[in-house]
Amino acid sequence: MSSCEQCVVRNRAICSSLDKDELGVLNAIGRRRTLQPGESLIWEGEDSVLVANVIEGVLKLSTGTEDGREQIVGVVYPSEFIGRPFGGTTSHGVTALTESRVCVFSRSDFDAFAREHPSLEHKLLERTLTELDRTRRWMLLLGRKSASEKVASFLLELSERLSPANCEIHFETGARRFTLPFSRQQIADVLGLTIETVSRQFTRLKSEGLIDLPSRREVTILDREGLAAEAG
Repeated sequence: MSSCEQCVVRNRAICSSLDKDELGVLNAIGRRRTLQPGESLIWEGEDSVLVANVIEGVLKLSTGTEDGREQIVGVVYPSEFIGRPFGGTTSHGVTALTESRVCVFSRSDFDAFAREHPSLEHKLLERTLTELDRTRRWMLLLGRKSASEKVASFLLELSERLSPANCEIHFETGARRFTLPFSRQQIADVLGLTIETVSRQFTRLKSEGLIDLPSRREVTILDREGLAAEAG
């Protein structure tokens, strides 16, 4: 079988609309690549020369401020699509937060394939609209929510979007345990908070029995409804 047919995100990625023969053609123009934490795939401001599907791992989208600071503007999870098809320059860099596997395509090859397969273009449009909705929710989170609401919303989103391999569910209690792909400082940067505020909110959520913190990088959501109420 082709690597496309064996892909663990095959039924959730944009290529899910393709049949076996079409997958074979797509497989011929793509290649698998493994990224180590901190390794970049796309650089901000450069010509858009490649696009990719995320197979495993978590990557960040970031941009630089005028004074040289990094601002994380988004996070990409397994089955999601990265890059800018159909030309232009990239408005943000893409860097692995965890060890990640991606399926990479030359942008020009992918554009030509997409033009010949309307179902794939339709999937791209669906993904674009979904990302637009997510961006609007993120604007609300950053602009209007309190620190406690931001942290609770962030943990809920992580638990929903991490792949099953990175998120363990206890079926009797419903508790959901996962490993954070971020440091506390990175969480603070994403949410526009200080690291001290993030740490205080984690401690408070634990003391109220909404989450448990088995280690500094592990989180268990004990009371999902309570955490959702906390998120506003």
